[in-house]
Amino acid sequence: MSNQGSLRVGLCGLGNDAYWSQFAGLERRLQGYVAQVAARLACPCVEVVNLGLVDTPSRSSEAGHQCRREDIDVLFLYVTTYALSSTVLPLVQRAGVPVIVLNLQPAPAIDYQSFNRLKDRTAMTGEWLAYCCACPVPEIANLFKRARIPFHQVTGILNEEATWVEIGQWLAAARVRSALASARLGLMGHNYSGMLDIMTDVTLLSITFGTNVELLEVDELSALGAQVTETDLTRRVAEFQVAFDVQPDCPPEELNRAARTSVALDAFVARHELNLAAYYYKGSGVAINENTMSSIILGTSLLTARHIPVAGEYEVKNAVAMKIMDLLGVGGSFTEYYAIDFNEDLVLMGHDGPGHIAIAQGKTKVRPLKVYHGKVGSGLSVEMSVKYGPVTLLAVVEEHEHNASRFKLIVAEGECVAGEILEIGNTNSRYRFPLGARGFVNAWNQEGPAHHCAVGIGHVAATLAKTAALMELGFHQVC
Repeated sequence: MSNQGSLRVGLCGLGNDAYWSQFAGLERRLQGYVAQVAARLACPCVEVVNLGLVDTPSRSSEAGHQCRREDIDVLFLYVTTYALSSTVLPLVQRAGVPVIVLNLQPAPAIDYQSFNRLKDRTAMTGEWLAYCCACPVPEIANLFKRARIPFHQVTGILNEEATWVEIGQWLAAARVRSALASARLGLMGHNYSGMLDIMTDVTLLSITFGTNVELLEVDELSALGAQVTETDLTRRVAEFQVAFDVQPDCPPEELNRAARTSVALDAFVARHELNLAAYYYKGSGVAINENTMSSIILGTSLLTARHIPVAGEYEVKNAVAMKIMDLLGVGGSFTEYYAIDFNEDLVLMGHDGPGHIAIAQGKTKVRPLKVYHGKVGSGLSVEMSVKYGPVTLLAVVEEHEHNASRFKLIVAEGECVAGEILEIGNTNSRYRFPLGARGFVNAWNQEGPAHHCAVGIGHVAATLAKTAALMELGFHQVC
């Protein structure tokens, strides 16, 4: 996952104080299980707030206040044995964060023969209670439903790898939620005239994701470009030669022009503390702004690879989609349909403007273009294919149903395959889907997305489903 702050995770072991005096060693045993979970949850980007065993309503209330003081992002409720639902409610109400119930048994099954050889029935009951984590989950779920508290579950074995893969997905989803809530989205310019599908309610976006939206001026970026020194230009052109495969027909003056805007972009992003951005500006009639906007592609591609995704055509929703994929550590490159190859049953997809060069198959080429189709100006552009292998497409969609507006995630898993691409100076890849080209296109379109989406490497639909669940977004997986 990319580095945008740490995730603060609350961990609570649920128990029943009535048991501790009845069954020797049970409390200590369960505390040990909680410690195991805490150790597995902790990693460089996760800070665990271990609340210990919560076994009474008063202890639950104290733990809830601790959650608020510690400013946790998500709460894991580890059900270690039977626990009263009254023990859960104060904690969850005061914490006020997404809840994930861990129903983790310490082993795949009770050793029945060893268990039944125990002579002391009290000891037998204590042993059974150490496996009794599934027992109160329906009671807790009933409470949450009646209290209208959303919750999610992981059912499995304490030290089973499949269990921790699923928990890892919940952690990644929680980190996306937390990072977006503290992110700053810069919007520069205006909508591409006539693209009605990409026009977005940014107020709804801030309400839904918590993201702060900054409306910025192209003039400021142009002014910063005028301040770039010759030393800065030389250094940035050298960086281009390392980051890209600069083609021999790229004029030196165009490389310098792109370098100037790239250096200015870095200063612009730093000044406004941006974590993601979207832009579009015709620039016609104002030479300095046209110069800035027609030389922006290399700089925005570098930013995207440095975890500051930039979407063209003022595609606000897709900037968020790209950031979600970036936070999951799988990229997030701007893309749209190019054409369908019916002979090979695949879909060609790509886009002009920025590309996520960190997920490119090989080095990204830089080519000069005499015209930017549908846009003002000319200059340098990037040409790349996404890495061959499994990929996931993500679209953030604004939908209006039942007199309510909300966002939903549309997801598809497929494969980027090798083969001929269009050498037109744009990002473009060849994708194959389980539904086939016809089936995929029809099913994707049926969900009403805008015509842009983000593509990342690997299959991460399961994590995106959990992200949608934590953020109470709609979710649909096409394939």
